[in-house]
Amino acid sequence: MNITFLGHSSFLIETGSKTLLFDPFISPNPLAKDIKLEELKPDYILLSHGHEDHVADVEEIAKNSGATIIANFEVATWFGNKGIEKTHPMNHGGSWDFDFGRVKFVNAVHSSCMPDGSYGGNPGGFVIEADGKTFYYAGDTALTLDMKLIAEEFRIDLAFLPIGSNFTMGYKDAMKAAKFVNTKKVIGMHFDTFPYIIVNHEEALNEASKNGIELTILEIGASVQL
Repeated sequence: MNITFLGHSSFLIETGSKTLLFDPFISPNPLAKDIKLEELKPDYILLSHGHEDHVADVEEIAKNSGATIIANFEVATWFGNKGIEKTHPMNHGGSWDFDFGRVKFVNAVHSSCMPDGSYGGNPGGFVIEADGKTFYYAGDTALTLDMKLIAEEFRIDLAFLPIGSNFTMGYKDAMKAAKFVNTKKVIGMHFDTFPYIIVNHEEALNEASKNGIELTILEIGASVQL
């Protein structure tokens, strides 16, 4: 499984059979200027919530690639009304078997509205089982005890967790979240894009080391294997 960081909270994950794109916020992000939208051809686009910094490029990429959008009911419906033909709505606690693996939509503590201000439903995260691996994509969230329920049901190999604070949990809470879901491997997200969420990388990595967590802070365009 190959994981490529596209900036902010956006990742391209290549499973054995399909390619998954998470929360694409690329063209408005000057830090991701070298990422070319036309080269992104995912099979699925997974959206944690409706905020602009997570859905900005969804419509263009979905129409170019024919990808299926996986999101909560309100977000999926909003994009369906914009002419996206392939959507799969979900809601909290629900799971579905896709052709790449199994997806469970789990809780996140945040807010959500669509770029035009319309209702975006409740935010969430995803637990995905594919290619013999299980990972947790937390979306935008505060630290919450609900994360402990994930560890009761799944063996998490890797967690994608926000570390930028202000709008989400920071890296100290992210270390607690890693322990809640019982994983030693974390990829940081939702950091450095805006002045409010600039992170001291050295301090974050030191905090992770103190907690026995392997925190990876990727450069945009860089890839790692799971």
